[in-house]
Amino acid sequence: MTMSHLPVVLVFAGNDATGGAGIQADIQTLTSLGCHPAPVITAITVQDTIGMKQFSSIESGLVIAQARAVLEDMPVAAFKTGMLGSIANLTAIAGIVEDYPKIPLIVDPVMASGHGEALVEEPIEDALRALLIPRATLITPNSLEARHLAPDADTLDACAQQLLSDGCQFVLITGTHENTPQVINRFYGNRRLLDTFTWDRLPGSYHGSGCTLAAACAATFAHGFDPIDAVAEAQNYTWSAIKHGQRLGMGQYLPDRLYWARSEEEDAHDEHGD
Repeated sequence: MTMSHLPVVLVFAGNDATGGAGIQADIQTLTSLGCHPAPVITAITVQDTIGMKQFSSIESGLVIAQARAVLEDMPVAAFKTGMLGSIANLTAIAGIVEDYPKIPLIVDPVMASGHGEALVEEPIEDALRALLIPRATLITPNSLEARHLAPDADTLDACAQQLLSDGCQFVLITGTHENTPQVINRFYGNRRLLDTFTWDRLPGSYHGSGCTLAAACAATFAHGFDPIDAVAEAQNYTWSAIKHGQRLGMGQYLPDRLYWARSEEEDAHDEHGD
């Protein structure tokens, strides 16, 4: 595969110095799945594998300038959003993607870290529902995020229906935060439940798993997969990355998004008796 054949995915997300989540998770995932990541930084975070210490949003004009520079130069095949940092950044990004309605938009509605610390300067739910979700091809909330975005809904199915009513095409609600023996992810579109995916619940907690899933969805959409196959492939990749995760710090495990490359190296060593 030559560079000219790599789908370009433009991602909006915060910088995470641990390399576990945020823009680093997006870059690793997209590269692993055969895409070229074009990262637009929305915030600088100070965090470790235990939790968030502080963050500072990038000025919205600079976010716009980063994205416009890429869009005027490269053929972008998909957009993906993660941590936005501020309503000003959300508004700016909504204006950008509105200019490219044919490019799939994957929205990971990040509002808090895995430990619950806020990742936006002010409440952002209403702005997400008004400005970004109506333009989204797919949104990938976990069950907690889905309930925050649709507070009047009494079930996750009702949450999905509300989000579809807001204008997005598809919703994938993940069940990692639910008290169930297995993780059950639900995929919605066309005003109904389209498919249910059940995964073995892995032990421990993981930093950047949601980022990995949304970025993997952006990759599969960029490659032209149909929606159900796209979310199925993305989940399979994410589950495998989590399964091979490592505890590199004193807190959460980090997904190994290049697990397949290390497996190939081990097989090659075994073949040569190394």
